[in-house]
Amino acid sequence: MIKLYWSPRSRSFTTLWLMEESGQPYERVLTDISTGAQKAPAYLKVNPMGKVPAHSDGDAALGEAAAICAYIADRYPETKLAPAVTDPRRARYLQWLLFSPGCIEPAIIQIFTKIEIPTSTAAWGSATQVFNVLEAALAEGPWILGEEFSAADITIGSGLNFAVRLFKMVPSRPAFDAYLARCMARLAFQRAEKIAAGLSVFKRRGCRVAERKSDKTRIRLKDRS
Repeated sequence: MIKLYWSPRSRSFTTLWLMEESGQPYERVLTDISTGAQKAPAYLKVNPMGKVPAHSDGDAALGEAAAICAYIADRYPETKLAPAVTDPRRARYLQWLLFSPGCIEPAIIQIFTKIEIPTSTAAWGSATQVFNVLEAALAEGPWILGEEFSAADITIGSGLNFAVRLFKMVPSRPAFDAYLARCMARLAFQRAEKIAAGLSVFKRRGCRVAERKSDKTRIRLKDRS
């Protein structure tokens, strides 16, 4: 059974969306970063960085949202979330799959901190360049590779959803708005949002989630008051 270690209001949303798109049965393991659960010795065996999300599948274990996306798309080709290795589109797929952690996230941090970094030094160039390049790519088709949705859209869409829609750290652009609307229209995206939002509501009400599984969702709540 695939296990997804996650926490609300984190990069875990990317992998929640991924697993809902994949159609594969999986178990969600709440790893509440507000309590430091991600630093527990047992968790560090899954992801030594002590970050969420993390993922295990039998003897395979890994962290990093984009890496998890790559693993699921390749390990389970029936999900059709990645071009085949022999497909010429595979090259651009890999580029865009890693564009969010490699370019979007550093650009967001640059915007948030207002740190000036020479474009010759920053691996992502500049925040302006990142979002100009992405805008041009999204104008070419409904998805980042054109007509076919892929795991690269999950990483790109999650990054934009965080930066543009949720926290408004990046100014909206027509191409971004249209792309996000297409992402949000996907049933898997909607299910992932409900999972994360539902748990956030429980936490705000002072409840503890004792168990939650994706294929047979069971939630036992205990009031802390």
